[in-house]
Amino acid sequence: MSRKAEALDELMGIMNVLLAPGGCPWDREQTHESLVRYLIEETYEVIEAINEGEMHKLCEELGDLLLQVVFHAALAEQAGQFDFADLARTVSKKMVDRHPHVFGSMNLQTSEDVLEIWEDFKRKEGKNSLLEGIPRGLPALMRAEKIQEKVSRVGFDWPSIQGALDKLKEELDELGEAQTDEEIVEEMGDVLFALVNVARFKKVEPEQALQQANDKVTRRFNYIEQKVKESGRTFSELSLAEMDQIWDEAKAIGL
Repeated sequence: MSRKAEALDELMGIMNVLLAPGGCPWDREQTHESLVRYLIEETYEVIEAINEGEMHKLCEELGDLLLQVVFHAALAEQAGQFDFADLARTVSKKMVDRHPHVFGSMNLQTSEDVLEIWEDFKRKEGKNSLLEGIPRGLPALMRAEKIQEKVSRVGFDWPSIQGALDKLKEELDELGEAQTDEEIVEEMGDVLFALVNVARFKKVEPEQALQQANDKVTRRFNYIEQKVKESGRTFSELSLAEMDQIWDEAKAIGL
């Protein structure tokens, strides 16, 4: 048995012990549904480790995410539905089938060629709509990006970024004219969707770009908090102009 197979076998063995009679009471109470929150949390912790560039942390967080996969597989095995080997073989077959240019004789030269073939395979797998495989549970910005990517592959797209920019301006105007709460919500959604489209043309991941902006605001506001604390004053004693000045200081030092 290889080192990798031995390590995975050890992890699955530990999970089986935890779920067996006399194992961990908490683990034995879990279901696929109750574990969803942990699957989401671990996924975001992996993303955070990637964004931070911390390889030691990434190794740890990927391990925690793998544990969730093993946990779900063990629950399914107990119920007689499938086991870890089934899911591994399923995804292995899918990867081989979807890479005929690597495991077969098909000649594909570009990433665009590969993506087009992938869509063909998905249709052959029984998907009735081009958008059927996009989970509704995705973060909204990511889901919008996926929708736009897929429809663009069949020609439903602006010929250049100018069309996307013009659409964004149009949606901003409509948001400014919206009156009722329902209209405002709808137009705000249209603005965000149009903005994601501009990001796609610029080859920017909107989710990542927004997270970077969130991190930047957090760093600069933490700096403001620090300066307010050092001054012995409270936020209620500072004017907006004073807070803006400290914000500019944070910006000037690269925060």
